[in-house]
Amino acid sequence: MTKAAPARRLNLPLTWLGLMPFTIFILLFLILPTAHIVIGAFQTRDGSFTFQNIIDLNTGTIPSSYWISVKISLASASLGALIGFAMAAAVTFGAVPRWVKSPLLTFSGVASNFAGVPLAFAFLATFGPVGLVTLFLRNNFGIVLQRDLGFNILSFWGLTVTYLFFQIPLMILIITPALEGLRKEWREAAQVLGATSLQYWRMVALPILFPSLLGTFALLFANAFGAVATAIALTGSSLNIVPIQLYAQIRGDVLGNPNLGYAMAFGMIVVTAIANVLYIWLRIRAERWLK
Repeated sequence: MTKAAPARRLNLPLTWLGLMPFTIFILLFLILPTAHIVIGAFQTRDGSFTFQNIIDLNTGTIPSSYWISVKISLASASLGALIGFAMAAAVTFGAVPRWVKSPLLTFSGVASNFAGVPLAFAFLATFGPVGLVTLFLRNNFGIVLQRDLGFNILSFWGLTVTYLFFQIPLMILIITPALEGLRKEWREAAQVLGATSLQYWRMVALPILFPSLLGTFALLFANAFGAVATAIALTGSSLNIVPIQLYAQIRGDVLGNPNLGYAMAFGMIVVTAIANVLYIWLRIRAERWLK
């Protein structure tokens, strides 16, 4: 009589155990909440399936809130990409002292994650009605920001300027490796052929960097579009953007329809997902040139 073959043991490398906390965190705080939002966007209050919540996104002030959010995201992403690229190029190619690069990258790593209530308070204390810069300009130069310059921290441009605090550092962190990947041989070859510095950037460097620039712009757009805590803490209900309307909808300040709030959140997920997929695709294309 033959003996039964011993059961095979499932041997997992110990290195996989290190991924368990991260996997559990992603599951609990990303995958499951996202799935709950997507399912809730297609349900009624009693749990039955419906498309009415998606249709209702085109009613009331919801379309205008999406449009304002898109404009703020485009403005902050454009300015953040432009200023961040200029700063990264300056420290990469030696336009400023080399010792500035390390502190700048360190600060960028911290500032790119600085948001929410602390960031809103910092900008209110600086540019608010009784902020440091506001009082300094009024007392020393007689300049009133809102009256003379039309600037109000609780407005479109006020929120855009606030977003720049984390948009510019994020741009610096992402684009610096791409700038460092530009080979010296390319510039030298362009100079040997008689190209000026402007021609080198226009015909060689920028075409190579274009996928990285466009991809980073898409990431900055998604970063601003999904910002919630900073917008709510800074403007409250004075600015009609999607995160504020979503917060009010779920809390019950407007119509008290949580499923419509889920549909609004689902719309935000779709927009940010498209931007992130575009970033990943362009990043892969850029890495082919910079390897």
